[in-house]
Amino acid sequence: MSQELTIDDAKKAMGVHVLEKGYMLREKYGTFIDYGILLKIMTDDNFVRFPTRIEFCSAKIEKGFFALAEKISKDSSDGYVIYVHDHFKKRLGDVPALVLYHLVTVNYGDFASSNDAELFASAALGMKQDEYYEHICHLADQIPYK
Repeated sequence: MSQELTIDDAKKAMGVHVLEKGYMLREKYGTFIDYGILLKIMTDDNFVRFPTRIEFCSAKIEKGFFALAEKISKDSSDGYVIYVHDHFKKRLGDVPALVLYHLVTVNYGDFASSNDAELFASAALGMKQDEYYEHICHLADQIPYK
């Protein structure tokens, strides 16, 4: 007797997968991920599926958000840009937490959820998911809007 898998099953499997990937990243790169280590991660195809670069550009980001991952073209293999709010240009220590959140979009596209992003990034940074969520909300709240 075969059992049909549901979308809910796929979402649960994705959550487990991104959590494992986050732990693997942490094991490989250590417990402290600074901007320099983040740049190394960005070139590691074990954790970043497509070519991806970071740019600081507030104009691309909606008010209330800290970053955005965007495909360079319709073809994901052409790569992505993760736009980070200019506010963090002089706060590079905060950037890894913000960028790690968006790597699930790079790796899994629209199938990835915000929960998947939080699971991956929190595992990579050695934080509980709720602590990570509060941390990135706190960072986003610090962005000055005119």
